[in-house]
Amino acid sequence: MRGEIIAVGDELTSGRILNTTSSFAAGHLYGAGHDIIAISMVGDEEEAIAAALTRALQRAEFIIVTGGLGATSDDRTNEAVANILERPPTFYPEIFAAICQGDPQPLDCQRAVAQGEHPLAKLAWLPQGAKILKPGARMAGHLLVHDGVPIFFLPGVPHEMRELMLDCVLPMLASWQGGDGKVVRQRIFRVFGLPETEINRRLAPLEGGVVRIGYYPVQPEVHVSLTVTGHEERQVEEAFARAEATIRQALGAFLYGCDAEPMEAVVGRLLREKGLCCAVAESCTGGRIAARLTAVPGSSASFVGGVVAYSNSLKERLLAVPAALLAEHGAVSAPVARAMARGVVRATASEVGVAVTGIAGPSGGSKTKPVGLVYFALAHGEYCQALERRFAGDRSAVQAQSAMTALDLLRRHLAGLPLEGS
Repeated sequence: MRGEIIAVGDELTSGRILNTTSSFAAGHLYGAGHDIIAISMVGDEEEAIAAALTRALQRAEFIIVTGGLGATSDDRTNEAVANILERPPTFYPEIFAAICQGDPQPLDCQRAVAQGEHPLAKLAWLPQGAKILKPGARMAGHLLVHDGVPIFFLPGVPHEMRELMLDCVLPMLASWQGGDGKVVRQRIFRVFGLPETEINRRLAPLEGGVVRIGYYPVQPEVHVSLTVTGHEERQVEEAFARAEATIRQALGAFLYGCDAEPMEAVVGRLLREKGLCCAVAESCTGGRIAARLTAVPGSSASFVGGVVAYSNSLKERLLAVPAALLAEHGAVSAPVARAMARGVVRATASEVGVAVTGIAGPSGGSKTKPVGLVYFALAHGEYCQALERRFAGDRSAVQAQSAMTALDLLRRHLAGLPLEGS
């Protein structure tokens, strides 16, 4: 189905808060086989809300509206909808009863509404014909079907919106589209080390017919979506299997994972499978590699710890990097990266050590060692290999690319893949 998302709130249009709810909704809707034709943000003005909804009704098969459902005076979504769709506001006593359940001194519903004594009474007034998405829950959220188009109104509070999206909206849309007998299969492939244009060149022959390929840069990686649709399950499954095999062959070692498994989870799984523990020695990344590894539940089984040695003196004292080596080659060099990797293995008694040292910028570079120059090293037993990379972008971009590259270096080593190319 073709859908549209409308996010309501002055906090979004002013830039005070990032619109994370729309990206969450779009990602899950696309994963369920739906097409999102537009995502818009409007402020807390009835005219703007009404105009956005009117446009969406002319082109979408379903609509998601988030925000503006609260109890304060600037929450105007329900009022705008009631006016534009000519659905008079209607009191829902079951909603108000759920609200009153949490009060230490519950008020009589009808009296409170009539006299305006309850600060949350506004939540119980919805456009006529609204269907509550989660009866009994103390959160806003309802469905209106207008001229055959389902319109889901969800709270702007992120955790409430996510709960209703997963528990109510996606299942309801699945049953809505189930009438046409459409079968949808999708997978997200996570790619690192190849630019989007090269990925597109390799996969372009796949595109067309029942197979659709999408390319989504999620810096510093690229996500590739494979979607196959049809009306016969066997044909869809066969086409999906052929397309997936082609994608895996075309992307080779640059393909590191699928769906919701990030790089750090892949690395942790490989370490556990091989019964190894790793440690990291970081300079320009400032702890980003360790932070990503420890973000994975159960990481203590494979990650010992790390050292953030930003200064040369700490590299010498904590990682036993020889002062003569630093003087001869400089902190940003392959020899120092290798010494850091070996040093963190010794300091932590781990089996594998990964090190990174570079110039993240915006200052500190030179003609021979420009901003964005980063060296990596991996030590495992007698093996110790260093790599040089040059990254573009600001300080944060260089650090993000460096952390990802260090994790990818570890992944490739553990998986027995070449450290360069595919």
